[in-house]
Amino acid sequence: MTDSWPPEAVRLNPDKRVLFLTKDLELIKQQLYHGLDLQMADLTVDDLLDDINTDVMTPAWVCFRHRPADIALDAYAGLLDEKGERVFTTRALMDGGFEAIVSGLRKGTGSSRETAAQCERWSGIRYVFAASFAPIHERNNINLGQLMGDHAQLERLQQGESIPLDDFTDRYDPVTRTILEQGGLFPFSKKVTGGQIELPANATGKRGMTMAEKMVAAKMLNPGAEGAYVAPDDPVLAKVDGGYSHEFTTAQVHDFLAEEYGADYKVQNPEKLAVFEDHLLYADGVARFAPFISQIQTLRDLQNEFQQHTGVRDYQAKDGVSPGICHQIAREEFVDPGDFIQATDSHTCMGGGSNALTYGVGATEYAALIHSGFTFVKVPETIRFELTGELASGCTAKDVILHILDTFAKREDTLNRSMEFGGPGLTSMSVDERATLCNMATECTARTGICEGDALLAEWLAERRPGSSAEEIAASFIFPDEDAVYVGGTHEINLSAIQPMVATPGDPTYGANIAELDNTAIQIAYGGSCTAGKIDDFEFYARVCQEAVNAGLKVADGVSFFIQFGSTAVQDYARSQGWLDLFEKAGVTLIEPGCGACIGCGPGVSDTAEQVTVSAINRNFAGRSGPGQLYLASPLTVAASAFIGNIVPFHEGMFATAASSN
Repeated sequence: MTDSWPPEAVRLNPDKRVLFLTKDLELIKQQLYHGLDLQMADLTVDDLLDDINTDVMTPAWVCFRHRPADIALDAYAGLLDEKGERVFTTRALMDGGFEAIVSGLRKGTGSSRETAAQCERWSGIRYVFAASFAPIHERNNINLGQLMGDHAQLERLQQGESIPLDDFTDRYDPVTRTILEQGGLFPFSKKVTGGQIELPANATGKRGMTMAEKMVAAKMLNPGAEGAYVAPDDPVLAKVDGGYSHEFTTAQVHDFLAEEYGADYKVQNPEKLAVFEDHLLYADGVARFAPFISQIQTLRDLQNEFQQHTGVRDYQAKDGVSPGICHQIAREEFVDPGDFIQATDSHTCMGGGSNALTYGVGATEYAALIHSGFTFVKVPETIRFELTGELASGCTAKDVILHILDTFAKREDTLNRSMEFGGPGLTSMSVDERATLCNMATECTARTGICEGDALLAEWLAERRPGSSAEEIAASFIFPDEDAVYVGGTHEINLSAIQPMVATPGDPTYGANIAELDNTAIQIAYGGSCTAGKIDDFEFYARVCQEAVNAGLKVADGVSFFIQFGSTAVQDYARSQGWLDLFEKAGVTLIEPGCGACIGCGPGVSDTAEQVTVSAINRNFAGRSGPGQLYLASPLTVAASAFIGNIVPFHEGMFATAASSN
């Protein structure tokens, strides 16, 4: 991005072209390869592609590249015609001479990957027109300095009109508008740090606040005259306490920082930043990743280079063994109450179980914030869940969040909101179980999840924070004000009424009580991931396995049961309890700490479309963990199903009946 961007008045370059992404894919090919030029005046929104998702713009194999210019080479590689052939061949967008791209409704749905916006930007696109944009994709465009407009604006431009920059920016809040008018997040951050941009004081006065609001307010760089108070939708800059990245994203962060700030760039607070090697740990053994192994190794090498340059915490694999999954280790070792933590992964929100504000961001935003120490925040609305009662012995927090997904997320009550958990029922849940609730806030399309603190959390943290007492930690807890306003409402969930649930294949939002399922045979049971690789999850697995072994059972014929540790601390605890021997007796296959089947990279992935998996992971989108049918369930349900061979809920004594029938 240059100092001349963006222009004070927007006009189309007569030497450049506009690409229309039409539902008629042949028209796209005519524009790409045969010089066809279209006019917005001759089209309607119904002619344009809707719901272009980020996987279409940059499929996973494209994301193994870390340089945006290389990513752009295969922009829109996932858009296929009726023959299954690519509409956009390599360099098609880049070589087409386009400066603007046009689509229909909800541009950029799906995954939050920033590479989708990058593939257009580094192909020469500077203007993006659509009927509407998915929120995260829109933010990624803003961070890159891309100007977004509607079809009416494009029609005016194609008629030769010059449009003031204000027409593209005045719909945004003052901070976002300034970011765009400075050419993106990096130029904006430089000028704020250099004192060239004076932030307006936040206008919100004294008011009762939710936990998320209080955490943002405490970090705000531009408080108002009445003090540090914020309200939903307030645009503020806030100090960030820490964060982390993993091998899928660190290389980009490293490159961006060197490009923007020079090879000797520095980061803020490195003792509370970290790098992890967890996502691609088993990639070398995955056949479909074979063509990309050299690219994956480059990602690893650049992450190591970044770590050595910055001195951030190092959680990379040693001799092929990873210390574990980033979200689990972060909560074990450095996410503290009241912290504001950002990381380059959507399940960063898991840290909210420790009474912290945590959520994921893109590589550009992460690079900017670890260099400057602050980030832009649009204060989220909050929805509160007041938990009462206690869970039955066959239910876990996973069943609770599947219930919330099927009830509240399905009707978008949680969309882009902070999910606040409290009430007497929360205190009946372990600290690990609370982390499960927050971990899957992202599946609810929420910004984050945050749990209230109590003595149990204080003791859990004190055991893992040398030199800190439980009393000191408890004093740092953030609680909502009594007069806090919950835009999403306050909703009571009686834990004693929760039933064992699954999410049916294709989407974690759509749940069902297991009692409502037909007899569903399985071939794979998988326990692990950041959602279900914690100590308490292993207690659940061990509880079921012990009952099965006592009844003389092993994993059912035709079923493979995999359990993967979330961290070495979890693995060490399991060893100390004698569970490793128990799992071996039961016929379980244990996997070293790290990610794996959850992202289709490791043991536990299905091989054929006919296979059925019951899994304790967080997402079951088509193809995420192989081509088979994937049900999401609790650790108890996953383990019980492995011994029966069908998806079943766990209850005490169930295997005695099964053993006698055999």
